[in-house]
Parts: sequence; C-alpha cells; structure tokens
Amino acid sequence: MDFKSLSFPEAPVIKIQPPGPRSKEYLDFQSAHEGSAVSYPRGMPMALSSARGATVEDVDGNVYIDFFGGAGVMNVGHSNPKVLEDVSKQLSRLTHSLDFPSEPRKALINTLFSLFPDPLKRVLFGGPTGSDAVEAAVKLAKYNTHRHPLLSFEGAYHGMSSGALSLSSGLSFKEDFLPLIPEVHFAPYAYCYRCAFGKTSESCDLECVKYIEHILEDPHSGVGKPAAIIVEAIQGEGGSIVPPEKFLTGIRKACDKNNIIMIVDEIQAGLGRTGKMFAFEHSGIVPDIITLSKGLGGLGFPISCIAYKDKLDTLPPGKHIGTFRGNVIAYTAGAAALRFMIDNNLAEHSFNLGEKMLSWIKNIEEDSSIVGEARGRGLMLGIELVKDKASKEPAPDLAQKVRTICHQHGLLVEIGGHYSNVVRFLPPLVLTEELAKKGIEIFADSIREVEKAL
Repeated sequence: MDFKSLSFPEAPVIKIQPPGPRSKEYLDFQSAHEGSAVSYPRGMPMALSSARGATVEDVDGNVYIDFFGGAGVMNVGHSNPKVLEDVSKQLSRLTHSLDFPSEPRKALINTLFSLFPDPLKRVLFGGPTGSDAVEAAVKLAKYNTHRHPLLSFEGAYHGMSSGALSLSSGLSFKEDFLPLIPEVHFAPYAYCYRCAFGKTSESCDLECVKYIEHILEDPHSGVGKPAAIIVEAIQGEGGSIVPPEKFLTGIRKACDKNNIIMIVDEIQAGLGRTGKMFAFEHSGIVPDIITLSKGLGGLGFPISCIAYKDKLDTLPPGKHIGTFRGNVIAYTAGAAALRFMIDNNLAEHSFNLGEKMLSWIKNIEEDSSIVGEARGRGLMLGIELVKDKASKEPAPDLAQKVRTICHQHGLLVEIGGHYSNVVRFLPPLVLTEELAKKGIEIFADSIREVEKAL
C-alpha cells in the first residue's frame, strides 16, 4: 500500500505561528475550566481539529508532521480508512458488552493469537488503559506465587495508577504520593550511555544482569523473593533506551532459575513499533506475561489486555474485572488495525524506515555539540541532549527549546528520559520516507538554532 495517500497531501504547512488565535481561544478555555494537571498543551500549545496518517492539523489550519503519534498510540495512522470502515459498521450494532463474548472480541483474540509465540495461550481484558494492564499482570503474578515483592528498573514507566506508579521510577511522578504499594525494588536498567556501574561498552560484562542475580540470590540483599520482575524490552519514557539483547536473556534466565514470573511491558514498544510485532522478540525470549494497550485500540480507542502462559490461568471468576473491559468498538478497531499491520508488513516498514532515520540522526549527533547520543530501534527513537559531550551533563532546557522550535516549524516531538533531556520520536508506523526526511530536517535545523544561541 502507498502510505503517502493516508496523510494530508502537504505537510508541514504553517500558516500562522502556533498557537494561532483560534488555538489560543481553546487553550484559554481549557485553562479556565480543566484541571491544572493538563500537560501536553504546555509543551506544544495548540488545539487540534483533524488528523490523517502521520500528519495532524490544528484549528488554525497549521499542518504538522507527527513524530509524536499520540504518545505511541497511532501505529496505523490517524483516521486509518480500513479501521474506520469496520468501526462505522460496528457502531450501530453493539458497543458495550462487559465480558460477554462477541464476534469482534473473537476476531481480536484470534488475530492476537496468530501473532503471539506459542507459550502465550491466554488473554485477559481489564480496564481501558496501560496502567490497568500492569495492575492485572501484577495481580496475576501475586496470586500465582503467593509472594508480594516486585522488582522493577530505574528509568521504568508503567503507568499512573497506584500499583503501576509504584513500579515506575520517576520521582517527579510519584514523590508527592508516597508511600505507594510496599516491597517494590529497583535495579539499574541496561542504560549503556549512563552505565550505573561506570562501565563502557568495551568493559561491560552485563553487570546490570549480575546485579539482579545478586539481589535474587544473596540472602542479605534485603529484597524478598519477588513475585515478578517487570521490564520494558525497550524503555520508553525512560529515554528510548535499547538494551543489549543479552539483557532480557539474562533476566529470563534469572527468573527461570529462581522461579520468578517475568512480565514484559509491551504497551509502548509492542505491536510493530520496533520492527517486530513484539519488542521482546529481538532477544529471542518469551515472557510469562506481557502487557498491551496504546496501539491495540487501532485509532486510539481505549483498551488493554495481558497475555500469559496457560499455567498461570488460575484467577477465579470476577477476581479481576472492569466496566469497560467490553468495549466492542475497541475490539473492532484493534482487530482491523492488526490486520492492516499484517497485510502491509508494517513491522518491516517500521524497522527499515527506523534504520534510515537513525542513520540520519547519527549524522546530526556527529556534527552537533549538544547531541550526546542518538539511539533507538524501528520507529522508537531518542536523541539525548547534553550541555557537554565529555561530561554528559543533561540539558533538559535545551530539549524544551528544541521541542518548541520543532513545533513552530511544523514537527511534533515529545521529551522524556531520566533528566527530561531526551527528544523522542514515536511517529505513526505509516510514516513515509518523504515525511521522515522533512521531519528530520526540521529537527536538525532546530538543533542548529539552539546551538547558535548558546
């Protein structure tokens, strides 16, 4: 399929510097009536009117190239016609069904099981967000092991509900709400650019995995035997961090040796984004439980689920529920989106285009005084900005400036990372090479503009 036809024919188009007058009206209304926790319009001030493919239009007629993708939700693109067609047919039939079976539910499950590796034999739908999937995974692990401790990772982000937030490491998210659930412990992730053990790629012998083994096997580590280890195959909010492939392999071995359930959070990295349908596949392992959401809803319809091994299917009826676990429109959209991904080899497209984009931003890294590292896999990319390449001092202020300049010139990006200094690319997977080049050019110009002002 020609993905070009899915997006607006011209992008970017900046008619008036954002936020334009109509956007300002909406933003003022939002400020007057909505809660102060609203966040995204603060970094990219605008009000949206429509979107297609990998492009977004605001109410002032500005058209942007979308490297944000609704925080990694819009894998098959905004307003994907194949998904819209199935959704429009379903709307007049059935929209809500709790957990009663239905044809759309069956279609989504069948499609998912055509993609899962064999050991993952069960799915459980819960609430409509990724946080709900994480809560369900933790409950399932605790119920099966009768243990309470959990092990997560520095740089982890698993959601904002109490349990999911407990597993997330960012103090800015959680410090005002402590204490959360007890007995959650954190180990260093394989963040090679900022190795917690002071190693380089040449001297590293996966100390991060050895440290996990130490935690699990030293009776004086202070950590009780965990019910589960939860890990992102590629860290998202933590800064688009791609670990060595042996990192997940080592965790899998440690879990097997110590009879611990391995949960892999695929909410952001899964469903084709990294070049395989699931990010854990790059390491050749199979988790005991995976969490899915975001792209699972096709066009942003709210849905989440966990998939897990058959031996863990022990929960009694009603032990994990949620009113919106029966969103039939989300099932319909999800099944249609997955079929679109399969029919159009979207994971392969993501991998190939991501390789090109990474090479382009690596060139920017080489020429720039403030780009410390460009990294990623598929269409999950991150550019870490620093004040000095030698010291690697984080530069969150520069990242904010780059985001602002990109927005003003027609490119949507987001910021993440341990120090909020990583510019992140999470575009719809239907991004074309032409739009990708234009977006990278805007980004490169933004980097140069920030450097000139230093």
